Amino acid sequence: MLEIQDRAAPRGAGRGVVPTGEARTFAPDELIVSKTDLRGVITYANDVFLRISRYELDDVIGRPHNLIRHPEMPRAVFALLWQTLSEGRELFAYIDNLAADGAHYWVLAHVTPSYSPDGAVVGYHSNRRRPSPGAIRTITPLYQRLVEEERRHPTAKAAVAASSRLLDELVAAEAGSYEEFVWSVIAREER
Repeated sequence: MLEIQDRAAPRGAGRGVVPTGEARTFAPDELIVSKTDLRGVITYANDVFLRISRYELDDVIGRPHNLIRHPEMPRAVFALLWQTLSEGRELFAYIDNLAADGAHYWVLAHVTPSYSPDGAVVGYHSNRRRPSPGAIRTITPLYQRLVEEERRHPTAKAAVAASSRLLDELVAAEAGSYEEFVWSVIAREER
């Protein structure tokens, strides 16, 4: 798994941001788009990304994408994301992000490798759309259990390992894998 270290956050952004509990959303026909290099450092962010996250372009370009990671988002999901991308595969995932002003916003992310003309992976591309309220209600209890499991462990490595095992167990009971679980939520809730 690729680990990304945050740099010092600009103007109170990133890890210094305190969640306010305010929920933010965006229009159903809007897409949040960003691109990163192989390390997950942002190389492109569209206007919707900037408007919803309340960051300026200069605040995000050259910064790790986990700048917008909400502290209540399970690390296991990001471990799965990086594992899937390292295998050259795409992933759909429900993600709760943290804006620069402390508001949060849920997305249904589609993250894919980006390729050079010669076929080498050169970075990652993510399109995010607004998830349905029903999908958020379905995902939230699962993510809360994973975060609770992570908090029981003294190190990030142990927390990720434990919550990854729990994620596998919980989704296997319903769908077989996280990917199949997300697709089942999409089929039920994203109509």
